[in-house]
Amino acid sequence: MVESQSWTSSFSTSFKNIHELYRFLGWELTPALEKVAKTYPVFIPRRLAEKIKIQGPQSVLAREFMPIESELDADFKGLEDPIGDKAYHKAPQLIHRYESRALFTPTTVCPVHCRYCFRKNELNVADEIFQQDFALTLAYLKAHPEVSEIIFTGGDPLTLSNEKLEKYLTAFSEINSIKDIRFHSRYPVILPERIDDGFLSLMEKFGKRFRTMTLAIHANHVEEFDEINRVAIRKLTSSSMQILSQTVLLKGINDSTEALLDLYQEFIALKVRPYYLHHPDQVKGGMHFYLPLREGREIYHGLRKHIPGWALPHYVIDIPGGHGKISAMNPESTTFSGQLISKDGELVAIQEPDFFI
Repeated sequence: MVESQSWTSSFSTSFKNIHELYRFLGWELTPALEKVAKTYPVFIPRRLAEKIKIQGPQSVLAREFMPIESELDADFKGLEDPIGDKAYHKAPQLIHRYESRALFTPTTVCPVHCRYCFRKNELNVADEIFQQDFALTLAYLKAHPEVSEIIFTGGDPLTLSNEKLEKYLTAFSEINSIKDIRFHSRYPVILPERIDDGFLSLMEKFGKRFRTMTLAIHANHVEEFDEINRVAIRKLTSSSMQILSQTVLLKGINDSTEALLDLYQEFIALKVRPYYLHHPDQVKGGMHFYLPLREGREIYHGLRKHIPGWALPHYVIDIPGGHGKISAMNPESTTFSGQLISKDGELVAIQEPDFFI
């Protein structure tokens, strides 16, 4: 499978050292920020760093990807495993939370370190959910024919080479009960060179073996887009794959109807169908991005006035502790009662943080 060298070159020249990054930006690096970067390292491709340099330290892109002292603030309570991955870790690199689908975590590596990432603590220590033994993974799936969809996650699954992806897809295609494949990735926006001819050919090849091949593109703000990544996304939407979007609602980034409307208009123009709008998870090191569910509902309600139903994302929240992803919207009231219905139909009490900055 032919693979472009340009994306691997762009990946390898990314900023991984906090001192080199701040020298490039011409910004002051404080001891407090150095301490943050030791716990939660930086990883920023050079093209993204150039955009951050132009837009400045108060820009949306800087707030999404640059370290901030709040990440280590002891007053910000958060969970190391906010969505309960460990509780549903059933086989190597496999999280089976929902009956018909399973998450596959073949890598811990991403094209950028998002400061709000719900797995930032697990990725940082190479958690047990990423330990490999593919033979055991396949054995579990063969023993559980109720699983019809494999969702590649991580890390970012497009970090894998085309050859590695082909190996995994071939193995999954030989299990008759697996019908659908889905990828969730930041590469099309952050490192668009990854969408090379070899990757597109691979997706076309396995589009003939699986019922559906889907890629969900992760972006949170219209400022993330430019003509280079728009070209890559158009290649994807011109393919046979189903191309969806996923976005995290983040305080100080996109927590307004207007910001989300601009983002979804961009997705729609690129023929990407809005899929998920995630309420932020209560993750340790990312609680400064959190906003009350009541505020999220008010923002989403405003969005509904401007976007047709087919283009409206599902506003969802992952109930802490592994109780599952459910609708965050309540048509009866924007006020949060303190309880949500889990994936199993049970009422679960939810404690929201008592601070909002």
